[in-house]
Amino acid sequence: MIFANPQAWHLFWLLPLIAFGLHWFYQHRCRMMSRFAQDHLLSELARGGDKKLYRWKAVFLIAAFVFMVIALSRPQWGYHQLSVRRHGLDIMFTIDVSKSMLTQDVLPSRLERVKLAVRDMVKNLDGSDRIGLIAFAGDAMLMCPFTYDYNGFLLSLDDLSVDSIPRGGTDIAAAIDESIKAYQGMVNSDKAVVLITDGEQEEGDAVSAARRASQKGIRIFTVGVGTRAGDLIQVPGANGQLEFLKDSNGDYIKSHLNENLLQQIAYLTGGAYVHSGAERFGLDYLYDRQLSKLKKHDAEAKMARLYDERFQWPLTLAFILLLIEMLILTRRKTA
Repeated sequence: MIFANPQAWHLFWLLPLIAFGLHWFYQHRCRMMSRFAQDHLLSELARGGDKKLYRWKAVFLIAAFVFMVIALSRPQWGYHQLSVRRHGLDIMFTIDVSKSMLTQDVLPSRLERVKLAVRDMVKNLDGSDRIGLIAFAGDAMLMCPFTYDYNGFLLSLDDLSVDSIPRGGTDIAAAIDESIKAYQGMVNSDKAVVLITDGEQEEGDAVSAARRASQKGIRIFTVGVGTRAGDLIQVPGANGQLEFLKDSNGDYIKSHLNENLLQQIAYLTGGAYVHSGAERFGLDYLYDRQLSKLKKHDAEAKMARLYDERFQWPLTLAFILLLIEMLILTRRKTA
């Protein structure tokens, strides 16, 4: 037996409160009756205070509550097999983890804002799309291959940091080439890459890489993170405190959003560019208006095990117990 909604077990914390309430109600009734006569006379005068019957009513009420909680927890046993065919997209998230992504012109930082936005988007997917993850800085690395396991993807996403790629710098071309490798051997569907970066290119030729991706039928949807005005880059210092990043000449480095490059990459591959704002990141718009309209593919059919719901049994017992409780009369019959 398994329970599809085990969170319902927390309702059992109400049991002591219910028992206390029933006890208080009975004691309050006894105090009210004692105002009219002494205890040894109540049974003769009132003929309606059978303690045993009140106890039985309380027992049936508590038992009914227990079975209702069990029903809410959705007990399941027994199962049947069902053939399930997925119909969805393959989406590769390619995320910049260079030091410029530590800039705080987007709070709490560019990289942390990206991780939050991607997590929110993945939570809204219905499970039919496969997703993957590539991190890049001066080099690119596949962090999570295409998978339906969203929890595994989110674990890889949470682990992203500026230390994920040992080689510093920003090579957008390497990220695009790594995305092309991830799609090798895949046919019969549109190929989508969501490239999330501030667009600063220190090495490589991103435009040439975009043309290679276009030849492979890969569409790149770029998301620009940061502001056009930019800001100084803060990195952890030797003492653990944040300090501003300097170049080899000792000058402070200021990171700016390079929208022109990102727009060009999207245009060359037939994708789209979105600028992430302070209030709205843009991934939801990108999926609803762009990605959802791409050609989807059918994955191989798999047999899914569907467990049979059995909540009806404890729910029926709860109603029976409530009915019995209602039929129990505390007033004793007179001779």
